[in-house]
Amino acid sequence: MSEKRKNRPQGGFGPRGGMHVPVQKPKHFKKTFRRLLSYLRPHYGTLLVVFFTAILSTVFTIIAPKLMGNATTKLFEGMMMRIKGIPGAHIDFDYIWNIVWILIVLYVLSSLFTFMMQYLMSGVSQKMVYTLRKQVNEKLARLPIRYYDAHPYGDVLSRAVNDSENISNTLQQSLATSVTSIVTLLGVIVMMLTISPLLTVVMLVTIPLSLVGIMQITKHSQGFFKKQQEQIGRLNGHVEEMFTGHQVIKAFGKEKESYDTFKNINGKLYHSAWKAQFLSGIMMPLMMFVGNIGYVLISVVGGILVVKRSIQIGDIQAFIQYARQFGQPLNQIANISNIIQSTIASAERIFEILDEEEYTQDAEKAVTLPHPKGEVVFNHVSFRYKKDQPLIEDLSVHAKAGQSIAIVGPTGAGKTTLVNLLMRFYEVNSGSILIDGADIRSLSRERLHQLFGMVLQDTWLFKGTIRENIAYGRKHATEEEIVRAAEAANADHFIRTLPDGYDTILNEEGTNISQGQKQLLTIARALLADPVILILDEATSSVDTRTEMHIQKAMNTLMKNRTSFVIAHRLSTIKEADLILVMNHGRVIEQGTHQKLLEKQGFYADLYNSQFVDAVHQQEIG
Repeated sequence: MSEKRKNRPQGGFGPRGGMHVPVQKPKHFKKTFRRLLSYLRPHYGTLLVVFFTAILSTVFTIIAPKLMGNATTKLFEGMMMRIKGIPGAHIDFDYIWNIVWILIVLYVLSSLFTFMMQYLMSGVSQKMVYTLRKQVNEKLARLPIRYYDAHPYGDVLSRAVNDSENISNTLQQSLATSVTSIVTLLGVIVMMLTISPLLTVVMLVTIPLSLVGIMQITKHSQGFFKKQQEQIGRLNGHVEEMFTGHQVIKAFGKEKESYDTFKNINGKLYHSAWKAQFLSGIMMPLMMFVGNIGYVLISVVGGILVVKRSIQIGDIQAFIQYARQFGQPLNQIANISNIIQSTIASAERIFEILDEEEYTQDAEKAVTLPHPKGEVVFNHVSFRYKKDQPLIEDLSVHAKAGQSIAIVGPTGAGKTTLVNLLMRFYEVNSGSILIDGADIRSLSRERLHQLFGMVLQDTWLFKGTIRENIAYGRKHATEEEIVRAAEAANADHFIRTLPDGYDTILNEEGTNISQGQKQLLTIARALLADPVILILDEATSSVDTRTEMHIQKAMNTLMKNRTSFVIAHRLSTIKEADLILVMNHGRVIEQGTHQKLLEKQGFYADLYNSQFVDAVHQQEIG
């Protein structure tokens, strides 16, 4: 069973009808929190304005119920005097209308300050995340290849995109909400105390009841939510396998087994999700029940106080409104605490990238090769991916300018590693690699990579026109140069048969052209770049024989007068190489031309003869 998506956040409906997502807790909360705050330092002035507007917006909202209570009291008093028949009794509508206009002004001001707060906070959060993304992008360009070997692309993308977006959303929403919630909570308590300390105590007594209930429910529901997430991960993994491998499943008649597996996982998901949703669904009715008890107590006690003339009836109305407002910031603060945990965890994941060890810096005074020729020397090179596991030991190779060097050997022999060291994707542990007599460590990476062109077994094309993909090899290439490169790569003919020719848009996977055509485009791209040294990694292994002939012809054109390193699996394709390096266990155990190596009757001869026998056997079967 594939677990590729097991840890991807899914989310189900949780308490109070919101999304319940298991909180990912950070390893070093305080350290990461302080570091994240450092990104807000350039925006402290704006944040002060945000806090000020948040406080004003909240204060205006808090004052409103008290004023409404005063209006209610004035209305009640006028009606009571008229009922009692007091001469000249009337309702003071002027007073009431003054309060109405004051309330309108307060609500308008509150809305304006809220708008200003959100506007400023959006700018701060986006600028901060822009800086984070920029730093991550620059860091990814400076990370060595070994980092990408050890980290799945999906994980890197998640850190660079999803985690930064999570931080942005939290800053924009939760920071301002935290301020307004705290101010609302404190303001409401103060206003309730000014109305009636006794009613405030009655209100606060009900809070522990709801907290105890919530804690009990949460303790039981968390386990079911965790199981729900696990089953969703398993279900996603299984569905992904069924869709990506549907042909294999059908070919082996495993549809029923796949269905039974799905049914089993889906059943477990149903039971855990049902229990989780049921328990979390109880929370809202429980809080409403406790809240209603609080309102009943306030009404009863408040009614008694009104009868005793200890409090005005409008104050009871205001107090009930404050009681309703009191629960909201508590819920918001509880939710924000979870969100902040998740946000700090996201920040921690981003900082882990930013703290990764970078590749060795270029030399301060980098050497420039004014007229590179392509002579390459490996001088007693040793390299290990892990300190206790030798891979390449004391390797010495001399490739003259313009020579074709084939590298052969079994899987794990070190063929690709040799090329990676040559391009300085990895640093040698000892020894040196020279190009035209200059140590590659004395060259800047940019200058070094400009010397190379690569045509790999796995073609890489980006979404864009064929013209743009070919021109990727050289900036400001003219139309004539692009067409000439395509012609040299035997790609011009098939390009012109496409409906839009060179303006044909390739999709992200390049699936609207064949594998062989994609390979011809990569050769055209390398030709246009006009490199001194070529890296060819079995560029014909995934195409048919006829297409292979076209590609091989294009490659011969590409290799002309250039130093070429050809990683070969089919030994029949490198017979004409000037030098063949036979590698095994990180060492060059044989080197020479094809004919001389066959005459030695050594490791290369055994490899070649075994492939020849296999080829003959396949022909006989065919």
